[in-house]
Amino acid sequence: MLAHCSSVATMAAGFDEEVTEVSLTFDPYREMDRLASQLLGTSAPTRSPRWMPMDLYRVDDHYVVTIDLPGVDPGSIDLNVDGNTLTISAERSLRSDEGVQWLAQERPVGSYLRQLQLGDGLDVEKIQASYDSGVLTVTIPVAERARPRRITVESGGGRTAVDANRTVQGEVTSSN
Repeated sequence: MLAHCSSVATMAAGFDEEVTEVSLTFDPYREMDRLASQLLGTSAPTRSPRWMPMDLYRVDDHYVVTIDLPGVDPGSIDLNVDGNTLTISAERSLRSDEGVQWLAQERPVGSYLRQLQLGDGLDVEKIQASYDSGVLTVTIPVAERARPRRITVESGGGRTAVDANRTVQGEVTSSN
């Protein structure tokens, strides 16, 4: 259950008093996770996220991956490429101030992990990453060998450039 506390000053029969209101929100899924952990004898449920939200799109000759990682220490972000697998990991730590009495703790803490399978036409040696305002941006360039290119077709009458990304349809005739 989640709790929201607020102080309210009231006047009751001429007496000044302060009353604390507490409203509770019931989350059945979180409660089921908690009960399952207790029944199965596992430790208290970890507060680590199961996934990190991601967008992936292509711009010209590179792909861009944006991943939401709010509150993550930039020093904990780690990117590794092993073969064609890009692994992104990060850590969000729990605030550990002395004397803190938690009233609600909903933000997940722990480890984030995401793996992306990269195609052969990408230049993994030139991957770049930046972290700004809680968003990790990873730029993955397309390899030079996989970029569209023009191919020159030679014929007896001269040269003609053909776009490698276009299919040319036509009629074939033979002259005897």
